[in-house]
Amino acid sequence: MIQALAEQRRLLQREFEYEREEFQKQMEATSIIHKVRRGIGWFPLHVGRSYHNSLDQLVVEVCRRDYLDEEHNFEPGKPVVFFTEEASGLLHYMKFTAQVSYVEEDRMVVALPSPDALLQVQRAERLGIQLTLDETTYRLMFEALDRVMEAKADRLAELRDICHTSAPIHRFTFLPQRFPWLNASQEQAVNEVLWAKDVAVVHGPPGTGKTTTLVEAIYETLHRETQVMVCAQSNMAVDWIAEKLCDRGVSVLRIGNPTRVTDRMLEQTFERRFEAHPKYHDLWAIRRAIRDLYAARQKGSREHFQQKIARLRERAAELELSIQEELFSEARVIACTLTGSANRLLAGRRFGTLFIDEAAQALEAACWIAIPKADRFILAGDHRQLPPTLKCPESLAGGLDKTLMQHLVEHQPRCVSLLRVQYRMCDAIMQFPNKEFYDGLLQSDASVRYRGILDWDTALEWIDTSQEDLADDDMLLPDSPESFMEQQNGLSRINPREAELTVRILRQYFEKIGRDRILHERIDVGVISPYRGQVRLLRQLIRQDKFFKPLRSLVSVNTVDGFQGQERDVIVVSMVRSNESGQMGFLRDLRRMNVAITRARMKLLIIGHSATLCRHPFYRRLKQYIDSLEEY
Repeated sequence: MIQALAEQRRLLQREFEYEREEFQKQMEATSIIHKVRRGIGWFPLHVGRSYHNSLDQLVVEVCRRDYLDEEHNFEPGKPVVFFTEEASGLLHYMKFTAQVSYVEEDRMVVALPSPDALLQVQRAERLGIQLTLDETTYRLMFEALDRVMEAKADRLAELRDICHTSAPIHRFTFLPQRFPWLNASQEQAVNEVLWAKDVAVVHGPPGTGKTTTLVEAIYETLHRETQVMVCAQSNMAVDWIAEKLCDRGVSVLRIGNPTRVTDRMLEQTFERRFEAHPKYHDLWAIRRAIRDLYAARQKGSREHFQQKIARLRERAAELELSIQEELFSEARVIACTLTGSANRLLAGRRFGTLFIDEAAQALEAACWIAIPKADRFILAGDHRQLPPTLKCPESLAGGLDKTLMQHLVEHQPRCVSLLRVQYRMCDAIMQFPNKEFYDGLLQSDASVRYRGILDWDTALEWIDTSQEDLADDDMLLPDSPESFMEQQNGLSRINPREAELTVRILRQYFEKIGRDRILHERIDVGVISPYRGQVRLLRQLIRQDKFFKPLRSLVSVNTVDGFQGQERDVIVVSMVRSNESGQMGFLRDLRRMNVAITRARMKLLIIGHSATLCRHPFYRRLKQYIDSLEEY
């Protein structure tokens, strides 16, 4: 067991080294436009106002002026570096690291380390910003793994042994609680959470109400405990579960700034609560007095100056601590990301229960950052969907992507509760992933089982780009299947003819439904491709097509990862891969495909080259299943 954790640490070290090497290559070789299109940079920037936020951080607002339609990966808490473009085209990086404090659409608030850094940013011409290597997260994961491996004869050691061996787990024995508003499997899962003394797992396949079940479990736990901690891998996942808890009237204190800030969640953040506290005005006045003293400092008694500053800082620290304690004492749920659980605000705090949502997307090491703060922990997620993101082939091959949730499913199956009734997909869409990934244990609720958009419509279709009879005069596409071959596009892949066909097929389906009906019923559509290059191409084609202009608010185009946790009435998947050698890249990761095909409520259209894809048995079975529906 310790040896396995040590191997995991080695693989994590290799992942860190690989990411650092790749980042260095990006810094040296990647052009500005590639940084922007990969979502790691904004350029050029307009610099807005600067100020001190409620945490006394010096922050500056920046806005991007070009490439406004490009996706980006900036999130609160992520480290960034500023750069300038010289006349020669070379990039000059500023010698300090900043941190994203807040981001929405094309505006970002960045926390700076010093006033000198602010001056550099304000004086710069042709300014840009890009993500930098997040060494802090790796450091926290290394420290967490070391702590777990060294644990002996304490609660952390017990939880480690339960996760990695078949050590006995313990349960309470009270009678089950009834929750008539939940289905039988959801009710059982909530009771399993309440009975667990050590650990429990809520396995929630697509559309089975995992969030509903988890919120109920948290709500019932709060009848027995004063306060719990709720974590997830991403800010978005934390915000989602926190919003649902707020809907139930639970007092939530959100540590860290949400990525997708709603007005409601902004009010729950520690920063906003801190600003709204009655004592904050006094604290701000003291901080302002300290800055004014430094600004107006004159030659004189250094000792007198230091004494005055020390008294003010002592008073400020007392007020800050007093406000913090009041805010924490009022909250029933403390919500943060896994790495956010290492925030200085949470130092020394302990909880009876830790809930980790989307646990199947988090590296095991990240989970161990938060687990030592609790006596027991509950995992929720689906290990049959997207795994943690890794970049190093050696780490991936070595099994670093095997999550803590998977270890528990393997070693402690008794603690796993499967949610069995799904409320998203019509039965025809649900049956294939049900058989492939969930051992046929799922069933569709009666409310969605037979629903559809058009009468006599087939819920699943595969438009095969390897068929020579695909093209016709109406399609205005050549009748040679070779025209559908994929192309390398920078670091991604595209298939231009398949993109054109995807947009045309979507338009034809919209015409069948009728534009007025689509707008009236708000029928929404997701266009998915596994490749970012194809996503950019599809967005461009839809934006240029006048037919979609009044419908654009109902059409989302994104990668598989971008659609995790979402659903649409219609899903169109552009598979891209089409080559003579049958190469499929990461389409071989079937968990990613499970996500793509389970986003659809009523209609799923797959556009792909069967001669390439069906060399893999999974895609061959999928094609056979769809063909059988069409025959029926």
